[in-house]
Amino acid sequence: MTSITRRGLLAGAGAMLAAPALAQSGYPGSRVVTIVVPFAAGGTTDLLGRILADRLSARLGGKFIVENRAGAGGNTGAAAVAKADPDGYMLTMGTVSSHAINPAVYSKMPYDHIKDFAPISQVASVPNILMVNLDLPAKTVPELIELLKKNPGKYSFGSSGAGTSTHMAAELFKVATGTDMAHVPYRSSGQVTQDLLSGQIQLTFDNITIAWPHVEAGKIRALATATPKRLAVAPDLPALSEFIPGYDASSWHGFFAPSKVPPEIVARLSAETQAIMREPAVIEQLKKLGVDPVGSTQAEFTAHIASETKRWAEVAQKANVKIE
Repeated sequence: MTSITRRGLLAGAGAMLAAPALAQSGYPGSRVVTIVVPFAAGGTTDLLGRILADRLSARLGGKFIVENRAGAGGNTGAAAVAKADPDGYMLTMGTVSSHAINPAVYSKMPYDHIKDFAPISQVASVPNILMVNLDLPAKTVPELIELLKKNPGKYSFGSSGAGTSTHMAAELFKVATGTDMAHVPYRSSGQVTQDLLSGQIQLTFDNITIAWPHVEAGKIRALATATPKRLAVAPDLPALSEFIPGYDASSWHGFFAPSKVPPEIVARLSAETQAIMREPAVIEQLKKLGVDPVGSTQAEFTAHIASETKRWAEVAQKANVKIE
């Protein structure tokens, strides 16, 4: 039996076991379930949160809505959910930032990303792309590395916030290449893109969902993907690992509940999320954006968080990234 088949059977069994308890509790019933997106509207996390809200509303017969609570690299929104009543009516779309990177870079966290949350499912993996302003005299990764080494500290990169995956992708790049750039944090990817277009910053790493339309329009130059391998949607774009062996700074997004939410509710939400990520229409929609649907089990997601926490803690230490 394949692992995919086993996963499907286990998810189905979990849903069947949870169904009687859910029927008794009436979840979600007539109450609104809020999915907190800890970043601004319009970004990848927001997009995925709205897809989940729409499909869960249809599948569970309740009303799921998205509420954006941006700030502190995802900490503000995630903290609100960590402290929410553990009844299943406030959930969150977490990311590699809020649930792997931030604990390593923030000197004081408003929540414990392991103890305060019940992982539901990893929803998707999203490639980050290395892009530069068209006026920057570097058309390839080797040319960019050479330019940065000759001009330490002269050029700046933007990110969607200190400690976010887009920030740490650049820090990993700096450590791996021995280069130095100034970091300019923003509150959203949209702001980063606008300043990259205007030349206020010279380069950035950002989710392909945000960046690719500008690359295709010829307004921004893409140099490489931050994934270990080239992307099917952009086969001519090299992977940074082709120049920096082992380089990987992919972004991921996952679904979380407060830790004390009844396990039967978490199990049902996990089974439904896995099913949603296997829906052909959802797969097609996300693939067009360069997003890889995942839909992992609770156990798989828990293991992934532990691995990513360790990996990014090592990067933060090497890059000496600390946010007060």
